[in-house]
Amino acid sequence: MTRFGLDLFFEQFPAALKHKRIGVVCHAASICSSYGHIIDVLKVHPDCNLSAIFGPQHGLYGQTQDNMIEWEADEGSKPAIPLYSLYGKVRTPTKEMLDGLDAVVFDLQDVGARPYTFVWTLKNMMDACSRYGVALWVLDRPNPVGALPLDGPMLSPDYFSFVGGAEIPLCHRMTMGEMALFLKKRYFNTLDLNIVWMEGWWRNSLWGETGLPWVLPSPNMPTVETAIVYPGMVLLEATNVSEGRGTTRPFELFGAPWIDMDIFKKVLYGFELSGCIFREHHFIPTFQKWASTYCHGMQIHVTNPRAYYSVKTAAAIIHACIKASHGQFRFKDPPYEYEQTKMPIDILAGDPKLREALDDISTVRLQFRDWDKSNVEFIPVLNEFAHYPEERQ
Repeated sequence: MTRFGLDLFFEQFPAALKHKRIGVVCHAASICSSYGHIIDVLKVHPDCNLSAIFGPQHGLYGQTQDNMIEWEADEGSKPAIPLYSLYGKVRTPTKEMLDGLDAVVFDLQDVGARPYTFVWTLKNMMDACSRYGVALWVLDRPNPVGALPLDGPMLSPDYFSFVGGAEIPLCHRMTMGEMALFLKKRYFNTLDLNIVWMEGWWRNSLWGETGLPWVLPSPNMPTVETAIVYPGMVLLEATNVSEGRGTTRPFELFGAPWIDMDIFKKVLYGFELSGCIFREHHFIPTFQKWASTYCHGMQIHVTNPRAYYSVKTAAAIIHACIKASHGQFRFKDPPYEYEQTKMPIDILAGDPKLREALDDISTVRLQFRDWDKSNVEFIPVLNEFAHYPEERQ
């Protein structure tokens, strides 16, 4: 059975942190394997002096539903331990927030997709801790899509944003601990970084093989199946196609009122995508895009995650939507995740090349070949920071 970094942290509390003033970055999924939440356990730990709590996008317990919905600590509640939002007035901790802390413990469940903001909250915390001389401890957790192939375009530095802050593929296979090592070498060489690695995890594992509980890390990430399709299907957020928000299967369901299903299926099946099956499924979202409107669409059923290319699949879906829209398909305009000028699809993809290619199947396939080449070139980077074996040992 796999053990979270948090399990090992509780079991053998680091001597360097005993009776030190620590802050914790956490959310609803920051649990140990017996479901105890990090805040509840640290509050009663005899060697811990919990002095500050920080929460990421969606709130400390996943209360905010959508993107760019900010939250702040409830000042009226006057909590005994100060609570700070890292998705409100600020996204990088201020000097005042870290004042008096000896260390920050970072424990967020990531989902292995570049646009998921928690890894960039990590980068921002690394920046602040490096600047103000605070030690950072990262408690590692599984990448639920570590078994998926590297997939999607590399991020261009010209398109860095809060949904991408390093030159990595869209589906990158790294854990949060490995990402911390990568970011330290690239940007924060002087940071006092400590990582509590997991036990018993291998990169090619599926979540069900770990024996660990799954807690949704954000409101629209309810299941591991959602996480598997998310690295690609998040691209639909930048279009007027519903990515299934407002249904019980976000990112697995997709559709729009104007999709001509006969054309759509003919175009989509021409890609001969691996690792999944598409099943026609119409739906009426209860909120967000096309709320209360009948949408023609499909559900993705992933039959073999290790052969499933989430980003290539989503690009094929968007291309088919364009062809089946009778001119009604649109890319959304900014703003998106605090980017005011660049197109949302471009900052999600990593540059404008995918958007410019999506109208023609031949140019989409050229993009796929470019991604394969850049992802092969990324393998040495992954290997440099890989802590875990590829296969079960």
